[in-house]
Amino acid sequence: MKRICILTLICCLSICFAFATGIEKPKKVLVFTKTAGFRHDNIEEGVKVLTKLLKDENIGMFHTEDANVFLADSLKNFDAVLFFSTTGTILDEQQKVAFQNFLKSGKGFMGVHAATDTEHDWPWYNNLVGAYFASHPAVQEAKIDVKNIKHLATKHLPKVWMHKDEWYDFSNVKPDLKILMTIDEKSYENGKMGDFHPIAWYQKFEGIKVFYTGLGHTKESLYEPNFQKQLVGGLKYVLGY
Repeated sequence: MKRICILTLICCLSICFAFATGIEKPKKVLVFTKTAGFRHDNIEEGVKVLTKLLKDENIGMFHTEDANVFLADSLKNFDAVLFFSTTGTILDEQQKVAFQNFLKSGKGFMGVHAATDTEHDWPWYNNLVGAYFASHPAVQEAKIDVKNIKHLATKHLPKVWMHKDEWYDFSNVKPDLKILMTIDEKSYENGKMGDFHPIAWYQKFEGIKVFYTGLGHTKESLYEPNFQKQLVGGLKYVLGY
């Protein structure tokens, strides 16, 4: 009888252990907001919004502006990095190599707004983020045409979305990007890209899952439900959900 009880206990513990090890650990994201050029006044607000959004999704988050984080052994614990309105040259040569190695190890990359106004002299980064910021008119409402309503970052959107933001014009746009949204330049003033004006896209570059959205300039936009869902959807894409 005693032997049966012991065997039953071992069996139960084995089942519990198997169940526990089968539970996936929450994904972790490194949010990076270092600026070496223009600094958006919504960065701190953006970090607060991201903190809440990711907590609600059970996604871990760590925020920093210290580029030496890419040299730390702890970097391997993250599953993706998010550049939130970074600007200018923010990584030295050693940090660039570490950043590349991190992403190429199976991690994801997401850029928001001024992530395209970053590392203008680094061609590899241009290929990663997909384009470079060139100019922008004043903040105003514009018509967004949603080209893909099946992606995690856009499946919640209507095919036509009227939204107020700062609309980037881009240079060095990669020709093979998977475009999610374009802006109709006839719906606002002083756009400079013409009939084809992408504003959000995704791609797989050197095995790295990448998502970028040009939205997110104003503090008000950070609380727009459609934009918040886009942030979460884009991040889930690069995390491999």
